[in-house]
This record gives sequence, C-alpha cells and structure tokens, in this order.
Amino acid sequence: MLVTTVFELRNVLNEVKKTSKNIGFVPTMGALHTGHLRLIHRASEENDLVVVSIFVNPTQFNNKEDLLHYPRTIEKDLALLKENCSNYLVFNPEINEIYPSDEQFKSIDLGHLDEVLEAKFRPGHFKGVVHVVHNLFHLVKPEKAYFGQKDFQQLAIIRYMTKAYGFPIDIVACDTLREPSGLAMSSRNMRLSEEQKVEALIIWETLKFIEANKSNLNPKDLKNRANDFFDKGSLKLEYLEIVHVENLLEAEDWAEPTVCCIAAYCGEVRLIDNLLL
Repeated sequence: MLVTTVFELRNVLNEVKKTSKNIGFVPTMGALHTGHLRLIHRASEENDLVVVSIFVNPTQFNNKEDLLHYPRTIEKDLALLKENCSNYLVFNPEINEIYPSDEQFKSIDLGHLDEVLEAKFRPGHFKGVVHVVHNLFHLVKPEKAYFGQKDFQQLAIIRYMTKAYGFPIDIVACDTLREPSGLAMSSRNMRLSEEQKVEALIIWETLKFIEANKSNLNPKDLKNRANDFFDKGSLKLEYLEIVHVENLLEAEDWAEPTVCCIAAYCGEVRLIDNLLL
C-alpha cells in the first residue's frame, strides 16, 4: 500500500492500532537497494506492519548540488518492495506534509555530537536529520525503528534524540551490508561508474588495514599509517578518524570500544564507511 498524505497515514495506522499490532519503521530517502531490503526484512520479522518512508529530506543537505543529484527512483523502489517484501506500507509524502506551517518542532542541543566527524564538514546536516526523524517518529509512532550502521554518527544522534524527546521507540541498529567486493551498499553508488566502484574499494581496504594493525600501534600512530595507505588510491580523503563508540571523541588508546570512520570523494560522489575495531 502507498500513502502520500498524513491524513491517509493516520487513518491506516489508527486501524492497525485498534488490533494492538506492533509497527516497525524504516525511514529512507529512496533509491532502495539490498541494504534497505535487509532492514525491512528484519523489521517484518519483528513487527506486524512495517512503515517504509521514502522522502528526500532537503533540510539535511548542505550542498545544493548533492540534493539536486540525489537519485529519485520511486517507481523502481515500489516495484522492488512489491517483489521482495510483505506486510509493509509506503509513506511517500511531499515536503509540506513533513514540514507543515503549524508544526511544533523544538530543536535540541546535540553538544559535541554535532561538532565532530560528519558535522565538521556538513554544517547543519544533523539538525536536519533530527528535525525530519522527529517529525516522522511523531507521525508513525512505531514500537521499533531500524537504521543501518553505515551512518554510524547518525545512529548515535538518533539514539540521543530519541531519549531527549522521550520517544518510547526501540532503535535497532543493523550491520552494514556490502557488495561482494567489500564496498558498502549506498544509494549514492548509483552515481558511480564501474571503474569508480573499483577505485572506491580503497575505503574498505583502508578499514581492513586498520583492523589488521590495531594490535601493533596506538590509535594516533595507526591513523597516520592509515592515511598513508589511503593515499595509494585515487580518492580524495575528507576525514579518517578513530573514535570511541559511545561518545565519538578521538581515541587515545584501545581501552574502550572504538570505530574508524571515513569520508571521501570518488569523483563528485561523497562516500562514507566505518568499521568497529
């Protein structure tokens, strides 16, 4: 089923709630791929109905060209869902449905979570993420919401905002799904040529290099070695950081769980990836 308005969405969900059924939620910006399907399948296993939102959110793009070129493939998305999924509802709204003139949204302070990694290079991005996810959570009111771990910082911020706003929603993190080559699945991969997909593997190779050398070096020295390793490829590195999982602050030792996060440009396409260490 496809609905495009808040009115339609509420009517359907109200009927579902009458029978005490659980609702799972998978927010997307469309251009669906196998990684999205994995999230939806897991949500289907754990809930009676899965709401899949398809909405390219303009408030989280700080680059107008990136917004302009973001793939929009709604017909293909609907066909993919119909072929591969069951017990789902697609919510594909226009901007005014998500951001009505009379909305009551109040922003929150994200602290240092909005100052490191992605936030340093995409000012305002996470404020846009928080705004849209807040509004979607308010509309869908799911028991569980599912997010991929590829957007590691986003996942941390969504967990933070869920507590800050008091949403009674269980945030479920799902492992990054990869191509056989190791390239993290992403809607942005549609913009890569076959040659660029090979070039982009330097991201995954660098993450594996870090994993293999963790026992020999401290985080700072390993980061320097990893930068040199990455430079063997042709991508333009934006950042490579080894940080603590809980607070995303720079790791000085391996005493606490850590994650390496990378962002780089392959041509004009910005790619991100991470690996828990």
